[in-house]
Amino acid sequence: MNGVGVSLGVSDVMALRSQVLARSSALRDVRAASEAGQGFAPVQAPGGGFADTLNTALRQVSAVQERSGDMQVAYERGQVTDIAQVMLARQEAGVAFEATLQVRNRLLEAYQDIMRMGG
Repeated sequence: MNGVGVSLGVSDVMALRSQVLARSSALRDVRAASEAGQGFAPVQAPGGGFADTLNTALRQVSAVQERSGDMQVAYERGQVTDIAQVMLARQEAGVAFEATLQVRNRLLEAYQDIMRMGG
């Protein structure tokens, strides 16, 4: 256990993952409603193990961040005139990154707890 007394189990990590996916889905719905153009691929149900699910989530976060950067560059060039779309993409990228960071932190804490148990 760490100094704070927080213990994470697999169910805690999976619950956090579910929350992240739900928030990501809600953000995609908001973005789809605000755009008439291209959409974002829906989250696919994990077919493999945890590593496959994590890899898919990381690729989706990367795609969201890349799209945000592309929209910002397009706005700076004058190709996109709707600042709301640009800001929405930036917020979505920020939320996706923060959620990924929280999952990483929780996984690291769980790993450290497991390593301390083995002693």
